Amino acid sequence: MFAGESRRRTDATTVSYRVTVSSPDIDRDMQERAERWAGTMSGSISADGITLAHADSWAGTGETSTLPREVREHTEDSVLSRLATRSLGAGDRERAEEADPFRTCFERDRDRILHAPAFRRLAGKTQVFVFPDDHQRTRLTHALEVAQVAVAVARPLGLNVALTEAIALGHDCGHGPGGHASEDALAPYVANGFDHAVWGADVTLSHLNLCRQTLDGIRNHSWSRPAPGTPEGEVVSWADRIAYVCHDFEDAVATGIVSTEHLPALVSSRCGATRGSQLSTFITSMIRAAMNTGRIGMEPAIAEALAVFRRFNYEQVYLRPASKAQARAVIDLLRALVECYITAPRLLPAGQHMDAGSDAARFAAVSYVAGMTDRFACRQATAVLGWDADRLPRGIDV
Repeated sequence: MFAGESRRRTDATTVSYRVTVSSPDIDRDMQERAERWAGTMSGSISADGITLAHADSWAGTGETSTLPREVREHTEDSVLSRLATRSLGAGDRERAEEADPFRTCFERDRDRILHAPAFRRLAGKTQVFVFPDDHQRTRLTHALEVAQVAVAVARPLGLNVALTEAIALGHDCGHGPGGHASEDALAPYVANGFDHAVWGADVTLSHLNLCRQTLDGIRNHSWSRPAPGTPEGEVVSWADRIAYVCHDFEDAVATGIVSTEHLPALVSSRCGATRGSQLSTFITSMIRAAMNTGRIGMEPAIAEALAVFRRFNYEQVYLRPASKAQARAVIDLLRALVECYITAPRLLPAGQHMDAGSDAARFAAVSYVAGMTDRFACRQATAVLGWDADRLPRGIDV
């Protein structure tokens, strides 16, 4: 017998009630639910001779014809802006492939990224806070928000939405654990330093055989890199900055690091103090700028507010003492792991035949560590390096 007590507060009183549930009742409910679910296993056969998901399904297209890829590509070509990237004639991949009968090349890229392990692992990688709570952003939720902002700009400008979304979803797949501190940690082991944008395009996602335009947008989404070669990539560069400036501030407010009252007056007066009003202001400004000039950018007054907003985040959030301490702990951890794997490559998943200290071991070590989630890196430090918990990076609530 299972018994539980709960208390529910109403407007005027607090009501206590006791709920008693017997195990046979639970078992019977589970069995009934399982039987209902199993009963839908095969679907329902329609009068047309196809299987339907619902017995009372009516849905259809009203037509027996389809829109194959070639038709959709020609339609897309006729409605996109003059400088938008066309799917028609694209599909320039390192390894030649047969075209999909229904999806454009950039739709395939988007789908490949969405299903890639590197994209899923973003759920366990730091955006700002190590070990985020249920409501704080991770690299995965950041990528989704960037995609939303980028598509909100690209669609009314007549740009290629599928390419925009593919670049946005893939733009941070090269990030290591622990946020941007991972770039400082891994830089000594990579020629010309470790740049998550370049690493993502050239290493992490290389096995997906993505289109040249998609990889270019991922490789060059950071403002410190050369300009992307497509207007869709340029939109993602802006969307990335817009998204993280707004949501990192919101997360910092939620954790009590800053408050909306601390926001510079120039920002709050031009963009508002909430994420919704800020995103709306930045997105609308980009659309208006393109409508007035034909260029991808932002109106100067709003761009100034975005720059001030970003500087505020750096000073009050990213570079606060606790963030610096967290970054130092991440750097120490990741470098210790890389050094360990370089000297003992047999510990790597495919390092049994690598020579210790070799270039191959170094590349494999960086690749392995860069792909780790925050928690997996910490578990490896405990298991492989023998570190105590007090040496590991600490979350905001620890």
